[in-house]
Amino acid sequence: MRINCKACGHKARISSREELSSAFAKLYCQCLDVHCGHTFVMNLTYSHTLRPSAGVIDQLLFDRLSQLPTTQQRLLFDQLNTTN
Repeated sequence: MRINCKACGHKARISSREELSSAFAKLYCQCLDVHCGHTFVMNLTYSHTLRPSAGVIDQLLFDRLSQLPTTQQRLLFDQLNTTN
């Protein structure tokens, strides 16, 4: 992640990070231009998912299948076997 100083536009570095939750953190930043020296705080937030994690999809599918009666589970697996 690239951080730029809002005062002069030069590169800045993240000197520390304070995680307030799994979706929000405060980034304490410092300008790398010795003539500026601006220090500031930026907020980093999670916005939304573009593509869900494969692990989440697998777990959702497993949970849904386990809720089906055994006869319906067998029917689905038989259908999957015949498509190969």
